[in-house]
Amino acid sequence: MTIDSVAVIGGGTMGNGIAHVSAQSGLQVHMVDVSAEALEQGLATIDRNMDRQVKKERMTAQEKEAAMRRIQTFTDPAEAVQGVQLAVEAIPERAELKYELFGTLDREAGPDTILASNTSSISITEIAARTSRPEKVIGMHFMNPVPVMKLVEVIRGLATDDATTESVMQLSRALGKIPVEVNDYPGFVSNRVLMPMINEAVFALMEGVAEVDAIDTVMKLGMNHPMGPLALADLIGLDTCLNILEVLHRELGDDRYRPCPLLRKYVAAGWLGRKSGRGFHTYED
Repeated sequence: MTIDSVAVIGGGTMGNGIAHVSAQSGLQVHMVDVSAEALEQGLATIDRNMDRQVKKERMTAQEKEAAMRRIQTFTDPAEAVQGVQLAVEAIPERAELKYELFGTLDREAGPDTILASNTSSISITEIAARTSRPEKVIGMHFMNPVPVMKLVEVIRGLATDDATTESVMQLSRALGKIPVEVNDYPGFVSNRVLMPMINEAVFALMEGVAEVDAIDTVMKLGMNHPMGPLALADLIGLDTCLNILEVLHRELGDDRYRPCPLLRKYVAAGWLGRKSGRGFHTYED
């Protein structure tokens, strides 16, 4: 199946990024969020990011205007999924929210609509079990920032069929991404490897091994990482990191995934990283 229309549920960092690349690639996009204000913020982010692409001559002003016109906004997911071939969920990383949403999407979307989750750690099989179409439920884990990063982890649930997987692999390539198929396991590949590194960096900070800038500099210069683990955690969102680690710890039962107490303390304080202006680093804008 060729996909030319998509509903993106969630207009935050990941959702507006997915809407951005979809509209830029010629798809009709229905972007959904809980309020008109959230949708306005999402559209403003897309507009700014496309302006950067125009300035860098990666798209023309005419292409930008055409892409923006392809995005419609909705506050009701049931309305947004009418007539689309793919729905991509990009809401907070909390299992109960995703289960409830997929029940709604399953009831309201057409019988052939593929239901995808941008989850970074939650079981696709468990999400699919909340629907009557588990063969059409799949994971599409985009990387942040979506317009820049090339990878999409494509996660097959236990019942995901070959046709659904192939359609999503083809779409990912059409979006200019490189899809990698992985199996449904807590954290998949990306976060099963990444989150223990971030968590260990937070432990090193808590135990006084080194200060924030020193930890990040060691990993950048010593391991050739483009960004240090604490700065990366700030970019991802410390609440998101904590949610992923809790899933890994619970599902795998291994204490190497136990979230660092300092990470819990920062989240409790509302120090969530870039989006709150303060995390391990402080952000002016």
